[in-house]
Amino acid sequence: MELDVRHLRALCAIADAGSVRKAALQLGMTQPSLTTQLRRIEKAIGGLLFTREQSGSHPTPLGRSVLARARPIVADMNALISAAKDAAAHINGAHLRIGSTGNRAVAGWLRRLHARLPETDTTIHVDISATMLLQMVATQQLDVAFVHEFTGFPLSVPSGVERRVLLAEEPQFIALPADHPAAGRTVVRLAELADDHWVVDLTVDDEYAALRQVFAGAGLNPRVVHVRDTTTAAELVASGEAVSPCQPTTAPRPGMVIRPLHGDPLTVRLFMVSRPQTTTGTRADALYADLRSAYLELAWANAAYRLWLLRHDSPLLRADAPGPDAGRGAARRDGLSPAALSCLAPVPITLAAPEPAPESARASAAP
Repeated sequence: MELDVRHLRALCAIADAGSVRKAALQLGMTQPSLTTQLRRIEKAIGGLLFTREQSGSHPTPLGRSVLARARPIVADMNALISAAKDAAAHINGAHLRIGSTGNRAVAGWLRRLHARLPETDTTIHVDISATMLLQMVATQQLDVAFVHEFTGFPLSVPSGVERRVLLAEEPQFIALPADHPAAGRTVVRLAELADDHWVVDLTVDDEYAALRQVFAGAGLNPRVVHVRDTTTAAELVASGEAVSPCQPTTAPRPGMVIRPLHGDPLTVRLFMVSRPQTTTGTRADALYADLRSAYLELAWANAAYRLWLLRHDSPLLRADAPGPDAGRGAARRDGLSPAALSCLAPVPITLAAPEPAPESARASAAP
C-alpha cells in the first residue's frame, strides 16, 4: 500500500480530534472505515501510530514522528488548493468564505454581510467542530469563522490566526419540558434536575467533558442520553423525556421552556477568527461589527436572555466592539437607545422587542 495525502490527512485528523470517532465525523467517514484505513496505514508503515485508550487516541513515539513529517505536507497541499481556488474566484469576482458552528445568529450575520458587500460572493460553511473551523481558517479554506469554546476547555488557536472575542463568558441555559416542576421558575438550580435524563451531543467539542465537570462540582451523577440530531433532542425535551443544555438564544418549541441555570455553572466563550493575510484589519473589524450587531439583535429578542443581559450588565450591551485579544477600550452605555444600537454596525437593525427606558430597565431587571 502506498501512502498519499488523503492518508496523511486522516492521521492528522485523528491526532487533532483525539479520537477516531471524532476524526471520522470531521472527514465525513464512518468510524469503522477510518479504523480500517488506520490499520492499513500502520501496516504499511510497520508500526503502531496511535494508542487506543478510554480517553481517546494518542500518538505513539512513531506516530509523533510520522505526524511531524505529515503535517507540513498536508498544510502545503491545503494551501495549494486554497490558492488555486482563490485565483479562480478572483477571476470571477470578489468572494468571502465564512464558517460557523451551529448558531442562530448566522442568518442575521449573512444578511448584514450581503448588505455591506452586495457585489461579493459570500458563502457559509457550518460545522459542528470548532477545531475543524479553526484549521480551515488557518489553511485558508475559510476567510473568517464564528466559534465557541467551553470555559475550562480552551481551543487550540493555530498560529497566524487572529481572534476577536464577542463574549468572554456566555451562560448556557437549560431547555425543560413545559410541565417540568422547575419550568415555572425564572432560574433553575442543578439540584432540581438531578433525576432527569440529560441530552448531550458527544460530537460537540468538549461539551460532554464540560458537563461532567459541572455535574461533579455539584455532586450530581445524572443519566445522560447521547443524541446527535438536534430535532430528536428537541422532541425528547418537549415530550417530557429529558432536559438539555442549550444556547441562551435558543428559540423554545411548543412544550418546551428555556431557563437560566443558577450561578451559570456552564459557560462558553464566543469569538471570531480570521487571518490577517486574507482579511485586512479594517475588513475584519467590519465583519466583526456585523456579527456583533446580529448577535445582539438575536439575544435582545429572547426574553430570558434579555433579562439575563440586563441583570449582569453584559459587555454585549457596550457601545464599542472589542477588537483582537489585545483588547480595546469598551465604552459603557446607559441604555439601549437607537443611537447606541446604531454604533454596533453600519447596517441598521430593527429589534423585535420594545426598547426599555435606559435607567428604568436596569432598575427593573435588578435581582
